[in-house]
Amino acid sequence: MTGLPLIALVGNPNAGKSALFNALTGARQKLGNYPGVTVERKAGRFSLSDGRPIELVDLPGTYSLNPTSPDEQVTRDVILGKQAGERLPDALVVVVDASNLDNHLRFALELIALGLPTIVALNMVDLATRDGLELDAHILSRELGVPVISTVAVRKRGLDHLRTELESMLDANAGRVRPSGEHRDFEGLRQEARRIARSAIVRETPSRRLTAAVDRVALHPTAGLILLLALLFVMFQAVYAWSEAPIAMIEGLVTSAGDAVAATLPDGLLRSFLVDGVINGVGSVITFLPQILILFFFILMLEATGYMVRAAFLMDGLMARVGLSGRAFIPLLSSFACAVPGIMATRTISDPKDRLTTILIAPLMTCSARLPVYAVIIGAFIPARTVALGFGPLGIGLQGLVLFCLYISGIVGAMLAALVLRRTVTKGASGGFLMEMPKYQWPRPQDIILGLWQRAVIFLKRAGTIIFTSTVILWMLLSFPKAPEHGGVSQVNYSVAGRIANGLNVVLEPIGFNRDISLALIPAMAAREVAVSALATVYSLDADEDEAKLERSLGDRLKDKWPLPTALAFLAWFVFAPQCISTIAVTRRETNGWKWPLFMIGYLFVLAYAAAGLTYWTATVAGL
Repeated sequence: MTGLPLIALVGNPNAGKSALFNALTGARQKLGNYPGVTVERKAGRFSLSDGRPIELVDLPGTYSLNPTSPDEQVTRDVILGKQAGERLPDALVVVVDASNLDNHLRFALELIALGLPTIVALNMVDLATRDGLELDAHILSRELGVPVISTVAVRKRGLDHLRTELESMLDANAGRVRPSGEHRDFEGLRQEARRIARSAIVRETPSRRLTAAVDRVALHPTAGLILLLALLFVMFQAVYAWSEAPIAMIEGLVTSAGDAVAATLPDGLLRSFLVDGVINGVGSVITFLPQILILFFFILMLEATGYMVRAAFLMDGLMARVGLSGRAFIPLLSSFACAVPGIMATRTISDPKDRLTTILIAPLMTCSARLPVYAVIIGAFIPARTVALGFGPLGIGLQGLVLFCLYISGIVGAMLAALVLRRTVTKGASGGFLMEMPKYQWPRPQDIILGLWQRAVIFLKRAGTIIFTSTVILWMLLSFPKAPEHGGVSQVNYSVAGRIANGLNVVLEPIGFNRDISLALIPAMAAREVAVSALATVYSLDADEDEAKLERSLGDRLKDKWPLPTALAFLAWFVFAPQCISTIAVTRRETNGWKWPLFMIGYLFVLAYAAAGLTYWTATVAGL
């Protein structure tokens, strides 16, 4: 504890506070933790223009005085003089990003309203100028009612002016001022911040004005949501429309490889292993690589252009209605690629109940592993025809529409599950969050290509490890013991796997599932895509000579063997079922025990069973 005047640096994350702190204090810094909490305390000293020493503390970045994490709580307590072992600051230096002024001014207005002596450091003005934005600090000072100093902390520009202004402020406010603690409503502060930011603009390039105009649509509660749904709809249409040719090419290669092996090797276990197990099994999954790459092409484009963060902003309001914080959006978004990184990303959520809810609903986001399952069933049972605007490439395809509905079903299911969970087992208050909008920009082709290459490598590695191993094990269980040659007994029914499937099918038959689906669900616990390779292996082994000569695709065989209600029930099952051991394992690790993973498995399987049964019986009654 010293008798030196104490100045607190405060502001939003990424405003440049640390750079300004380093520029003012140089090497005269010390690090430690705040008393009672494991939050880093960064303090240092610098001198005013008259030589007086000043103590400076760099507070953790936050978006408001309503804390959602321990570091934000420390910032609030220090400013209000409630932090144990800390003095009330004599003055605040609020650091704002000049290129993102309207977002940063909202918190600045909240701080100014406290009544403490305050100076606003308009930081990174050089980057704002580079981006075509010129601001008038005098107008900004008049509107805010406090001094505003233009700074470029990394180049030590404006520091002398800041020191002079601090000297005058400390002399004028020799007595200690206690913050009023009065808070204004969030929406009112945001609107005022936008008005003040617009009034301070001297010059703005057309590109910035265009960005603002686009955001008025993209961030509108109604128009923005319609735009988001339209983009998702186009994405799923393209998954089918653009993938037909490459899928046909890969299918041809798989068929040719199977024919070559069959023509080279005599009939026996080795040929069956290579053709039925490896080529037909694993090859049936690799066929869907083009659709996965098309899906990720759109995701990478939306991220690179800056639109994805805007989608998060739009979804924040929806998630708040079901009791989730907006911080849950990014983990849930990551789960569209894979639930494992999505669940790990929940570490950024400070509220434990909020985080647990997000973990429990993450598997409901339709991950890329489900796409091969959806694609083979939709391709087999849903006609490839247009249902609206039926002229040329502008027609809305029925297959893409069904895929879109499956993804939306997963999202709606997740929101409803969150609503129930937040009112029962994970009951608690939810908090909002603020986010900064990046600039719109053209994606770099090399970044998109690299992202697609990495996704292709991940998928092929998965096909060569998890899917290959699961398929080989399944082939072995389907191949032994051997059925009598003239006994009239199906090899699948006679095998170990077939007998297990027949037993399991007693439970699954009421929802329309048959023996083959029951069998495919077991290895699909390793990875969802394995359901496709399992079905391909079953029908390859069970095909008679006449069927084998027809070289029919998996989709053609399914169309002959399954009624439409069964196929629809199978799709409904995969919307909800948590069939992935990796997801279960990472949930156990993140929740430090088996209680919540088992709860997640239980409630998701109940949802899957109910959804599949409801779909099957509804389709049956409808006469489909």
